[in-house]
Amino acid sequence: MMILEAKDLNYYYQDGEQRRYILKDTSVSFEKGKFYTILGQSGSGKTTLLSLLSALDSPQSGTVSFNEEDIKKIGYEKYRRNNVGIIFQSYNLIPTFTAVENVLVPMSITENEIPEDTKTVAYNLLDFIGIGKSKADRFVNKLSGGEQQRVAIARALATNVELILADEPTGNLDEEMEQEIIDIFKKLAHEHEKCVIVVTHSNEIALQSDQAFHLRKGVLSSYE
Repeated sequence: MMILEAKDLNYYYQDGEQRRYILKDTSVSFEKGKFYTILGQSGSGKTTLLSLLSALDSPQSGTVSFNEEDIKKIGYEKYRRNNVGIIFQSYNLIPTFTAVENVLVPMSITENEIPEDTKTVAYNLLDFIGIGKSKADRFVNKLSGGEQQRVAIARALATNVELILADEPTGNLDEEMEQEIIDIFKKLAHEHEKCVIVVTHSNEIALQSDQAFHLRKGVLSSYE
């Protein structure tokens, strides 16, 4: 079942009378229950595409639709709050909060139905992705990079969204931890029917996904 679709996206910078295209006439669709990767070198436009899919930015032309509704019509802020979980390479956690407090933050602002005992839900999410209670109660700046990335994943899941978008989520991790994070993404897609889209420069990650795309000079194609 298709959950997300980009159609004829264009994103560019104006340089005098010239347009420098980051994305040009980009169209792609994604389904629930699949793990996708978007592969590309630095400057290829992959982070820009992820920003458009997650409504952190808007295109000059073209549309992004969630469950067949234009996210502009949904409202960018409402879409981010209720429909998509975003995972950043730099984690973007609140350093003065514990792991469990970081996971509680999105629960306090979502309009989605959340169980009343949010703290128990937060602990359970952290446990699901490999962070036990003792570490859940630590300030996140006292956790390792891999542990912080796990907290970021739990935070993205906290509002029970169907769509997970991740920007270079393993870029700061060693190979063993990278594989553990990728296994979590696979489980979320295949066992929990999430649509997981990961932007990466890693061929190894791309080969493990259900479907991979390659972005080069603003043009998206299937990765072979």
